[in-house]
Amino acid sequence: MKLRQFLFQISLFGSSLIVCGQTKHIPETVPVASHPRILLLKGEEQGILKSVSVDPNWKILHGNIIKEADEIIGLPTLERIQIGRRLLDKSRECLRRVFFLSYAFRTTKDKKYLLRAERELVKVSQFSDWNPTHFLDVAEMTMGVAIGYDWLYDDLSLSAKNIIKEAILKKGIEPSLDSKYNSWLKASHNWNQVCNAGMTYGALAIYEENPVFSNQIIERAIESIKLPMQDYKPEGAYPEGYSYWGYGTSFNVMFLDAIKKVFNTDFELSNTAGFLKTAGYFQQMIGASGKSFNYSDAGNGTGLSPAMFWFANRTNNPSLLYLEKQYLQGKDKSMAKDRLLPAAMIWGKGISLDKLIEPKELLWVGQGKNPVAMMRTSWSKPEAIYVGLKAGSPSVNHGHMDVGSFVMDANGQRWSMDFGMQEYESLESKGVKLWGMAQNSERWEVFRYNNLAHSTLAINMQHQRVEGFASINSTTSKPNFLSATTDMSAVYNGQVASAKRGIAIIDQQYVLVKDEIVANEKASTVRWSMLTPADVKVIDNQTVELSQNGKKLILKVIQPANKTIQTWSTKPPHDYDAANDGTILVGFEANLSPNTNSTLEVQLIPEGAKTKSKSQVLKDWK
Repeated sequence: MKLRQFLFQISLFGSSLIVCGQTKHIPETVPVASHPRILLLKGEEQGILKSVSVDPNWKILHGNIIKEADEIIGLPTLERIQIGRRLLDKSRECLRRVFFLSYAFRTTKDKKYLLRAERELVKVSQFSDWNPTHFLDVAEMTMGVAIGYDWLYDDLSLSAKNIIKEAILKKGIEPSLDSKYNSWLKASHNWNQVCNAGMTYGALAIYEENPVFSNQIIERAIESIKLPMQDYKPEGAYPEGYSYWGYGTSFNVMFLDAIKKVFNTDFELSNTAGFLKTAGYFQQMIGASGKSFNYSDAGNGTGLSPAMFWFANRTNNPSLLYLEKQYLQGKDKSMAKDRLLPAAMIWGKGISLDKLIEPKELLWVGQGKNPVAMMRTSWSKPEAIYVGLKAGSPSVNHGHMDVGSFVMDANGQRWSMDFGMQEYESLESKGVKLWGMAQNSERWEVFRYNNLAHSTLAINMQHQRVEGFASINSTTSKPNFLSATTDMSAVYNGQVASAKRGIAIIDQQYVLVKDEIVANEKASTVRWSMLTPADVKVIDNQTVELSQNGKKLILKVIQPANKTIQTWSTKPPHDYDAANDGTILVGFEANLSPNTNSTLEVQLIPEGAKTKSKSQVLKDWK
């Protein structure tokens, strides 16, 4: 029976190897450590405890994990309750619980954590399945169960070990060999990173049961994960944005660290062009208001990222933890809900957080599939100005029609904002075909997803072109003229002949948004809009006053002369759209005569700032 089962596994696996084009990386005779072998070897807990004893920042983080582990002990074990097509919330909670409890046991040796973790592990291992039709669910569950099995191996009961080991193989790894479930092997987005990491953790956890088979799973992952890692080229911008960086990149480094721990190499994967630079991208995505540049399908939350500790360690650059230290010291009230939080202790131990140097870069630009530029006047001054400019394409995975959109902070407030994502189940449960990416797909009817709800342009109230792409064309990095320009013509193809946008922070005082448009042979109307959470008061046909939380900002339209200042409601047009309370679109409309050149120029002026009356044409922003 076991032989037949093994042959079945290998036959299934053979088909997935053909799909992936596998190359051999791992020597057949490589020695593999006994348990625990994943992330934290036996005895390495002492390094963590030493950091906790000498650095109050690490003491805070360690204490948060132990406190949360104590809370988990009192919770009922998870039940297999699926929401729509996902079991993902249960998989993520299993990973969180097991990682926290296993960490608590290894650092305190208190058996209450061991016993509670064993109960959870046995319970989820006895689920009917881990929902392979949505394979992220399987991947995260497998990772959680694998960590628990590996870290607690010497202390688990024999009956529990047998149940858990069988579940890792049958409900975790085996479904990944079936072509019905493993299309992620050829994907270049976060699914590839998460699923390959989960399967590798499963294979490492039960390695001694069948080293050849486990090596094949890991070999497959090493080759497959190269696809999404190529997308960090050239500077590290992550195509799917802030939230999905937190997801895909975190699991990517979980994978890299695990294989390096076992095989003493990550097979040069971390040296992929752009990958080690991507921590700079993530750090720059947080504005002076503390809010993220949440373009595309990003959520609105921010907080401590365990992956940043890996990058700081790997690149020997503690300044990458400048914001993470602030989160540790109270800015992130929900860090204990991060299922990967114990990894921060593993990767960060030994790094002193006492005297972190403020980052130096005031301008950061990343090209690639979804180019972006971020600029700021300071990292530490509360009145600092911050701007994030989005170029790229709506066609990127999780993309929106948001090319040319921008967020802007000043005086601690976010003035130009982005809605980010709408929760997927809220749309899928109402029959919205959310994942079609063609020009006429239902996805673009969702209010938050098209350009009519972003701080960008609309021509005759039409949608941007899905297949269009815009790069960051030029930048300037002088402190008194921080700028970036993008040519958006391709996303307005057929609507205008040319559309270019530049955004600059002038004299560290105010923001200039400048558009240069060449109309085609037809007359048209351009709408310039900015999405804001502020209260809006139209002063005259050139000036708008925005106010929030006792702060003010002036929106001043310098060009064109003939325009109509307006506001537009963000009330959802469909019953499936999310509510957008407390927001409004403000801007103007202007007519474009056939075959003419037009300039749109808007100043965003924080209270008390001084401005200039003239600006250069975009081609001279160099």
